[in-house]
Amino acid sequence: MKKEDKSIVIEQLQSTLAAYPHVYLADIGGLNAAETSELRRSCYKENIKLVVVKNTLLQKAMENSEVDYSQLFGTLKGETSILLSDTGNAPAKLIKNFSKGNKKGKPALKAAYVEESFYIGAEYLETLVSIKSKNELIGDLIALLQSPAKNVVSALQSGGTTIHGVLKTLAER
Repeated sequence: MKKEDKSIVIEQLQSTLAAYPHVYLADIGGLNAAETSELRRSCYKENIKLVVVKNTLLQKAMENSEVDYSQLFGTLKGETSILLSDTGNAPAKLIKNFSKGNKKGKPALKAAYVEESFYIGAEYLETLVSIKSKNELIGDLIALLQSPAKNVVSALQSGGTTIHGVLKTLAER
């Protein structure tokens, strides 16, 4: 590959990394063509961008990025694919479900940058699956804030029907 071509690829990787807040590094080596196609289809359905990259080009793109990805450099060995997403736990769920379905256990998580934190190693897959996105946390918070108000309104409504029932019973007697 010519130096000009490499610089173009690095610039494209850099802009791609900047476009997504969550970055997963995975090893998909050993998957056959059908399994790789199925993985790509699954990624497309979940709005996850899957990019197979050369480690050296990815490292240079990460070095030029606004985010300090230096903690991920140690995992850039062997075959590396990037899974990029706007939802923090979507790639982790995809990796978990897809690797359960094949004997090779691939894709295998190498590392991740999620919610401005680094997770190095496959042992963090369960943790990453359970991370809630910002929107999910906001939804939970709103539900918690609405709960007392709903209880008060419900109590007032049930109290009104109870009083109505007592008055109706007394009127009939």
